[in-house]
Amino acid sequence: MAGIEIDDTTRATLQALADEAGLPLETYLALVAEEKQRERALAAGAEAFRRVTGDPATVAAFDAEFGNPTAKHAPRAA
Repeated sequence: MAGIEIDDTTRATLQALADEAGLPLETYLALVAEEKQRERALAAGAEAFRRVTGDPATVAAFDAEFGNPTAKHAPRAA
């Protein structure tokens, strides 16, 4: 991971997660980044849906089906 500096504890945690997944650390981090990009795209799409629909029942049904992907969650470890 040239050019990226992280503390030893974080690196050890990430390495353990990569090991558990059976992947090199760089590959694991690339997959985490892709997952986060998908989550961001889903949240943006869901938020756009909420803005264009004026029907609270439709929004409630959407949230029930998809779990309100735009709800703000605290960042969690990869």
